[in-house]
Amino acid sequence: MAYPQLTDKPGALATAAAIRSGELTPHEAVDAAIVRIGKLDSEINALAVPDFERAYASARAMEEQSKRSEGSAQFQPLFGVPMTVKESFDVEGLQSCWGHERLTDYIAPRDSELVSRLKAAGAIIIGKTNVPVDLTDWQSFNPVYGRTTNPHNAERSPGGSSGGSAAAVASGMVPCDFGTDIGGSVRVPAHFCGIWGHKTSWGLVSKRGHDHPQMARRKGFIAVHDEALSIAGPLARNAQDLALLTEVGASVPLRRSAKRLRDCRILALTEFPGSALDTSVLEPTEIALQRLARGGVKIDRTSDLVPDLAQQHADYLRMMNVTMARGAPSPNGKQASAADWFALMDAQAANEYQWAQLFQTYDFVLAPPAPVLAIPHLGGSVFNATIRVNGSDMPAGAGLAWAGLATFPNLPATVMPIGHGTYEGAKLPCGMQVMGPRWSDLDCIAAAETMFQILHG
Repeated sequence: MAYPQLTDKPGALATAAAIRSGELTPHEAVDAAIVRIGKLDSEINALAVPDFERAYASARAMEEQSKRSEGSAQFQPLFGVPMTVKESFDVEGLQSCWGHERLTDYIAPRDSELVSRLKAAGAIIIGKTNVPVDLTDWQSFNPVYGRTTNPHNAERSPGGSSGGSAAAVASGMVPCDFGTDIGGSVRVPAHFCGIWGHKTSWGLVSKRGHDHPQMARRKGFIAVHDEALSIAGPLARNAQDLALLTEVGASVPLRRSAKRLRDCRILALTEFPGSALDTSVLEPTEIALQRLARGGVKIDRTSDLVPDLAQQHADYLRMMNVTMARGAPSPNGKQASAADWFALMDAQAANEYQWAQLFQTYDFVLAPPAPVLAIPHLGGSVFNATIRVNGSDMPAGAGLAWAGLATFPNLPATVMPIGHGTYEGAKLPCGMQVMGPRWSDLDCIAAAETMFQILHG
């Protein structure tokens, strides 16, 4: 069950350690990343908005800072680490158009709160990565930046909407990136590209400065809250980097449990009404569950505590569609009323409570992030089409059920690579998500790391 890793380049923590030890300078780290982009990105097209000149300038400034105040790097965990962020995050002075040609005139006047946090931790932002139009696809292509391909197979999608992020990390261009997720937009790209991704607990990482440019360019517009369901979450090539990035982005302190994985009780879900798993996902998932069980992990396969998943998915889709449309009429002409919205909030609160009750018995829940592996490129949005599951066509919206498992109840979920499967003739990476109670983000990542060691150690 080989782990499909494409690069041996160091991750974020390893790069920062090399800089602290003097083996590497920030300028050299930035230059190496830019050289890798130059070699790899002509085929992958992950980078949408480069910011190389300012990255070099930041690196030189950091080197001068280190000379003036010896040891300053010790207090910045990402000191000198080059990284990218999703195109939709504001970075002062850079374009943010969400894939719209008509919005390319929007230049962010300030950094988003997350970018400010990353820079304060010492990261050097060398550019922004590609997205689908309006962040609404499991592909990453648009008329402004073109199409991003999966670094494992150029004929396949890297996922979306953080597909450029995942492709840049998986290929080794950068050690890490930050994306966003409302319909699996961090987790599905991690799954498709064979890397680590984390959907944070809703509200943990600020999304201020992650605003649609059509609204952001209105004079004086400042977002004061995070939209329902949507989160910001990191992508990386190992669990340690994922945990660090989560802590850097977190607006509140996170707890850590001392409980060992072998003392935990875990539930695995591989069935969802109306969203069957393709064999390419089910087979590596079952192999992983068997190996975990042989490694001493206690895993149940069913529980009466699981909420009504069909109802959860229906409520999730309605809330997500209203949120993403910001209350505008849907394609069928119907517009959600205030009463509709309050009913959805009530349904979400009830669902959150049901999951909280489940987590009184179980420590973690395991599930696939999506019913398929990396899909072939399509000319239009996946969600206006179907996906092939076990040789039959399934509405793509049904595939969102596996992402919605954690999204609707605002739970954290870590995606780890578990191996590979064969989907429509192509051997591709496969991931698994580890869900836990709200605010147990670091515990989810730690549990996933231990499971990964069992599977691949």
